[in-house]
Amino acid sequence: MPWSNQGGGPWGTGGGGAGGKGPWGTGPQQSGPNPPDLEEFLRRGQDKLRSVLPGGSLGGKGLSLFVLAAIVIWGLSGFFRVDPDELGVVLRFGKYVRDAKPGLNYHLPYPVESVLTPKVTRVNRIDIGMRLVEDLRRGTTLRDVPEESLMLTGDENIVDVDFSVFWLVKPDGAGDYLFNIQQPEGTVKAVAESAMREIVGRSKIEPILTGERQKIETAVHDLMQSTLDHYGAGIQITQVQLQKVDPPAQVIDSFRDVQAARADQERAQNEAQTYANKVVPEAMGRAAQVFQNADAYKSQTVAEAKGATSRFLQVYEQYKKAPDVTRQRLYLETMERLFGGTDKIIVDPGASSGVVPYLPLDQLMRRQPAASQTPPQTGGSR
Repeated sequence: MPWSNQGGGPWGTGGGGAGGKGPWGTGPQQSGPNPPDLEEFLRRGQDKLRSVLPGGSLGGKGLSLFVLAAIVIWGLSGFFRVDPDELGVVLRFGKYVRDAKPGLNYHLPYPVESVLTPKVTRVNRIDIGMRLVEDLRRGTTLRDVPEESLMLTGDENIVDVDFSVFWLVKPDGAGDYLFNIQQPEGTVKAVAESAMREIVGRSKIEPILTGERQKIETAVHDLMQSTLDHYGAGIQITQVQLQKVDPPAQVIDSFRDVQAARADQERAQNEAQTYANKVVPEAMGRAAQVFQNADAYKSQTVAEAKGATSRFLQVYEQYKKAPDVTRQRLYLETMERLFGGTDKIIVDPGASSGVVPYLPLDQLMRRQPAASQTPPQTGGSR
């Protein structure tokens, strides 16, 4: 034979080198049942027939029957089964020709056609920045991987990001998954880490640590999916989940002090704004009151001045008609206004007797209010 009976081909088992990947160590890896080695099968069949048949040799008719049986068995070797969570990818001389649905299927026997059965419905998970370590004493523990999780933010801060990526093979992308990428898990991991670093590099540290986790997850998911679609990887990203977002452990205490100082600053600003919201409206109200009082005083003064002017003009018109009478009336009104609230004694300078008569108006005015306050006497003594 031109090559070893145990190899099944010039490069090893299944016609591929390095574990059945091909002569250059690349290509799809056989994930389904290995096809039988036809030459090895024929050789063993011949040995068994020689040991069973008398004389240890075959006649012409026996050899024909043996060849026919071998052909039938070789033809039946093309049947294969695809599990419910798998998709069969049929290759003809190493080239993709069609997909095989779950169940019992058939392809031309090896080496004409072969089949690969990747699991297309299983959701795979890749953790970045952390590893689950199995310990017999402690059980499952989480180990941090800082070379994957430490990232630089847009405001030149360092943040420690641990996240998980969930992915599966697209229903119509099994061929791309098998032939366009060599290491699917490594490709997904590299794309995930690159996408997360890009999104974090465009963001500031404070939103990353507080309220934009969902936004970052969505952005990384979209960027990963577009990158893998550009590669033609046949992979669908189902979810990106942030596990831990913290400052580096070496500076976490200082970072918490900074966060506390920022919280105090925001609280002081809020208190100042509250005080301003209280004082400014009060000041504006007082200013509006002063303006209104000034307008009222202005209106009152102008009205009084206009009234005095009108009264003066009316008096002047009457004065022009009868100057003497008006002058006398003005004199009497002025004297009444001047002496209305003072004590007065009237003396007659023209009296001829020695006793000067006078009228004590001030005393009369004081007696009159006192008499009006004394109650009248009712009845009498007997």
